[in-house]
Amino acid sequence: MATNALRPGFRVEVEGFIPHGCKRFNINLGKDSNNLVIHFDVRFDHQGDQGKIVLNTMKDGAWGKEQKEGFFPFQAGSDTKISFTFENDKIIIKLPSGSHLSFPIRFPITDITFVSVEELKSKSITLT
Repeated sequence: MATNALRPGFRVEVEGFIPHGCKRFNINLGKDSNNLVIHFDVRFDHQGDQGKIVLNTMKDGAWGKEQKEGFFPFQAGSDTKISFTFENDKIIIKLPSGSHLSFPIRFPITDITFVSVEELKSKSITLT
């Protein structure tokens, strides 16, 4: 999905429904599908990870180093809301529990024009 360019200070909020039996869902933000400033991957049971949030980047089609978080406020069969606020050097992620995660911006990017949501039944994507 192409969006208006997002710059520091902007926020993306994703609301959706986590299907029953969901193994994972992810939200990707970046320049295009090969250049992601953040890959937010919620793993209920995927690739050996259970109850983990995995954060990463992709530059020119190559994945960076994964950052895994053990805090897991997600439940299959429920609604969820996640927001991503862009700052100069990091992204602040607000989880449905109200807790926050911080993820560094690992490579220079002036505009974020690509948003994708996979395996989550999207209800809305809000840009502010």
